[in-house]
Amino acid sequence: MAKKKNEYVCQQCGYKSPKYLGRCPNCGEWNTLVEEIIQDKPTRHSRVNLSGEGSKVQKLKEVTSQKEPRVKTNLEELNRVLGGGVVPGSMVLIGGDPGIGKSTLLLQVSQQLSLLDGNVLYVSGEESSEQIKMRAERLQDGSNDFYVYPETDIGAIKQTIDQLQPEFVIIDSIQTMIHPDVDSAAGSVSQVRATTAELMQIAKTNHIAIFIVGHVTKEGSLAGPRMLEHMVDTVLYFEGDRHHTFRILRAVKNRFGSTNEIGIFEMRQIGLVEVLNPSEAFLEERIDGATGSAIVCSMEGTRPILAEVQSLVTPSVFGNAKRTATGLDYNRVSLIMAVLEKRAGLMLQNQDAYLKAAGGVKLDEPAIDLAIAVSIASSYKDQGTLPSDCFIGEIGLTGEVRRVNRIDQRVLEAQKLGFKRAYVPKNNLPGWDKPQGIEVIGVETVSETLHKVFS
Repeated sequence: MAKKKNEYVCQQCGYKSPKYLGRCPNCGEWNTLVEEIIQDKPTRHSRVNLSGEGSKVQKLKEVTSQKEPRVKTNLEELNRVLGGGVVPGSMVLIGGDPGIGKSTLLLQVSQQLSLLDGNVLYVSGEESSEQIKMRAERLQDGSNDFYVYPETDIGAIKQTIDQLQPEFVIIDSIQTMIHPDVDSAAGSVSQVRATTAELMQIAKTNHIAIFIVGHVTKEGSLAGPRMLEHMVDTVLYFEGDRHHTFRILRAVKNRFGSTNEIGIFEMRQIGLVEVLNPSEAFLEERIDGATGSAIVCSMEGTRPILAEVQSLVTPSVFGNAKRTATGLDYNRVSLIMAVLEKRAGLMLQNQDAYLKAAGGVKLDEPAIDLAIAVSIASSYKDQGTLPSDCFIGEIGLTGEVRRVNRIDQRVLEAQKLGFKRAYVPKNNLPGWDKPQGIEVIGVETVSETLHKVFS
């Protein structure tokens, strides 16, 4: 008879301990070790891989490669993030804050895939069939000819998949699934690991595309063991501010495409709607002649997006100046303010500074440095920038404006939206054809840029 033993497993990182500890020695979190009953079973060695076929040794040149067929949904933004569409036999993990729209997105995908003569099984461990029906009627985007199965037992789910033979399976969510062979609570490290492994085996063996929803912690990372992200083929994060309607779908891992792509949606009453021109949406509320505002063209994967960087610089009332940043990296803002004080002669040490990327978008690439510096100087000098100007460039510690990548795509996007001048690094000027209708100005230092903008 198999022996049972108890061990304590950290719910954050998966660390195992034979006795209870108040603080996990691996990740440092407090009160995360939970007792689990482990039943020893004889180890079975198998020569069968995940696809159910026998394993054999081959030379790489003898392996025949085949291009994976993709199934395209009606959401082009989702297809872009997935690398061109849904790959049969793949496993996609979608994480995000509660209420951000993960279930809504997958319900829309289920409706659209069922229109493509695809057999779809929607498994929900959090909602009843009636609740899913109510949400589907509100969306009004596609067919409701797909199967709904409110169940948490992975064994029963596997039997249902064997009976229906669907091409697509939605699991909402992985933290509610229970493996019958694991004696621990739903959502524990052992349960998440076991159920994900079972679903991966089902996906590869039956050539089924499986989407699973994952909860996130208060820090914004996916809950459960880090191994969860390593086991799946694609990891997508659904980001957004609950005070704004825009949602960003970002790929952080993709075995079938690039991890630099993003998809932008807008949450409406009828569900998620694609934002085909995000630059225009992020700039539509900009006030002409306002101080502390600068436009930057940021690259998100292969897509250029124009966004507004806003700054408010005011004299500090207390001894220490306050700095806040929303949608921007705080350390980057502090670095640029130090460069402006040292290299451009702006006395900012006694000034409070509040910066944000308007519209709820997050900007984190080096090319936004010049726009941040111009917006800070605009608020400090109380002089507005021209509404037809945009700024692209990275700033070094010595005050130089350094070259950035894909300058031609950035300037072309600015020209399409009616901008007349673009300040770019001088080293980026040669080697490409400038579009008609926009003046491209090369700058070498941040002080030179401020002189040309505010003179």
